[in-house]
Amino acid sequence: MNTSDFALIPAAPDGFKSGFTAIIGRPNVGKSTLMNQLVGQKIAITSPVAQTTRNRLQGILTTPEAQIIFVDTPGIHKPHHQLGEVLVKNAQSAIHSVDVVLFLVDGSVPSGGGDRYIVDILKNVQTPVIFGLNKCDQQPPDFQGIDESYQQIIAGKDWPVMKFSALTGEGIKTLEKSLSEYLEPGPYYYPPDLVTDQPERFIMGELIREQILLLTREEVPHSVAVIIERVEESTDITRVLATICVERDSQKGILIGKGGTMLKTIGTAARQQMQKLIEGKVYLELFVKVQPKWRQSRNKLSELGYRVEE
Repeated sequence: MNTSDFALIPAAPDGFKSGFTAIIGRPNVGKSTLMNQLVGQKIAITSPVAQTTRNRLQGILTTPEAQIIFVDTPGIHKPHHQLGEVLVKNAQSAIHSVDVVLFLVDGSVPSGGGDRYIVDILKNVQTPVIFGLNKCDQQPPDFQGIDESYQQIIAGKDWPVMKFSALTGEGIKTLEKSLSEYLEPGPYYYPPDLVTDQPERFIMGELIREQILLLTREEVPHSVAVIIERVEESTDITRVLATICVERDSQKGILIGKGGTMLKTIGTAARQQMQKLIEGKVYLELFVKVQPKWRQSRNKLSELGYRVEE
């Protein structure tokens, strides 16, 4: 996003609303999938691996009546390393800096301790909360017991409950309408056609990381950070040079693969996603570098772009 984009912000019509919504929940409940569904474009990466989201990514939904800026937070969990602590602190700080909180749960399975932990975090929060039962398309025929398990953990709260599917889009329009009702009259914060405040370089790095998570699964889970070293644009192609940082030599070996096959597979899949992002041809070059224990070091985390947000 360029600063010149802000020159394109028009005056909002009478009665227009705008504001911020934090999407929170335990890991792997579909927060990033929901963000992509809401803004109508892939801006947040998704994978079956928990803790995919690391940064507070802002997605922007503009309708004729409102502009909702969604903050997609890392899954709230009990942290096991310095990176985990940074992620959870950033997620919790988002709760206090928005107009409405969308507390997302996985409606295809009964409630668990992670959900109750978040209910406890939210009990003294003044921000309005909407309770979102996601994955309604994956509920079993006898889903009443699942729904009741969630009703029990939010008993006594005046949180409206909404059911929807981030994957299929079922119930999403109703959710959008409910969220906008909590917003105050306000201006466009961003140009109406913008869907995220993140620069393309950031999203390119995330698209590479997504393919690593999808293709290596548990072998190289969250020991991976991606740095976009260089982006060179010409009239017919965009050249991208990226470094993948891991913590151990064995992980480097897995990522490169026999004869470089895994790195080539990752690069090909990420390049295809990048081409959709920029709507043009991409040449992607990947390197793998070992950075021992980077997730335990505040300095290394800062160098790689992970900071505690105030």
